[in-house]
Order: sequence, then C-alpha cells, then structure tokens
Amino acid sequence: MKRIITLTVQNHSGVLNRVTGMLQRRQFNIESISVGETETPGISKMTLVVEVNDHQKVEQLTKQLNKQIDVIKVSDITDKAIVARELALIKVASSAQLSNEIQGLITPFRASVIDISKDSITIQVTGKPDKTDALIALLKPYGIKELAKTGVTAFLRGHQPQPAQVADMNRFTV
Repeated sequence: MKRIITLTVQNHSGVLNRVTGMLQRRQFNIESISVGETETPGISKMTLVVEVNDHQKVEQLTKQLNKQIDVIKVSDITDKAIVARELALIKVASSAQLSNEIQGLITPFRASVIDISKDSITIQVTGKPDKTDALIALLKPYGIKELAKTGVTAFLRGHQPQPAQVADMNRFTV
C-alpha cells in the first residue's frame, strides 16, 4: 500500500541524503519525494510516497525517521484529510493541425500550454496524481517526447472537528 509520509526538517546540507539512505538500508522503495522550504526560515518539508504493506513496518519507518538528526516531525498522513498535488510537464509531438485538437483535449483537465514549437507542444498540469496520470494516458497516442513529474506534495487540511466535537457543539445550538 502506498503511504504518504511528511517530514519537517532542518534545512541543512545532507538531510535528504540521510533520510533516503535510511530508507534504502531498510529496503523501502521511494515512489516519489518532494522537498521545499516552508514559511519558517531554515525549515523544509519533505513529502515521501513509499510502498509499505505492513502496519508494523509503517510504525518502524516513522520511528526510524524520527531518530534522524535534523528531523523535527514525522507524520503518516495517508488516512487523514489532506490536500495533495503534483505537477507534470508533458512534451507531445504535434503539428499545426494537431495543436488545436490537443488544446481541446487538455481543457477539461485545466492544463495549460506553456511552450509551442514547430514539432511539439509542452503542457503543464497540476492536481491529484490520478488526474495527471489520466492526462498522460490520453496524450500517449500523440507521442510523448518528454515527461517530468514532481511527485506528490501534501499536507493536512485545515482543522476539522471530530464527530464527538460536533455532537458537543450541537448541544449548545438553539
């Protein structure tokens, strides 16, 4: 099962290497990884998508990540309410005749054309991984010349009351 793990880390040289090295030593396959600075200077957020089939291995993974130097917080957010997105850049073989057809095809995906040349068109799409994968599948028959995906970036949605909290709040409404 794919798990989405987020890490809040110190933004220092070697942190990414230590985290990926630990995952490699314990034979976890990283399906995607994205890293970027946060709103706090000197702090970065990592989002890992890893294949883990055993609940005990998930616990082991989070405990081992928490032991890493420069790791501030580790969260398995797979089963929580999250906002998750990825970016895909897709260069497709295209002629002048196919350009309008391709542009019509990408419109429902809210994708945009970011470059056009005589023999290709480059498209950018953001969204959930299944959305980017669906667009890629539709564009394959046209001939994908180049493809780059960022991997998933995710975090928890805003605070949402738990069912017990909602019941408590309902006691006070008139």
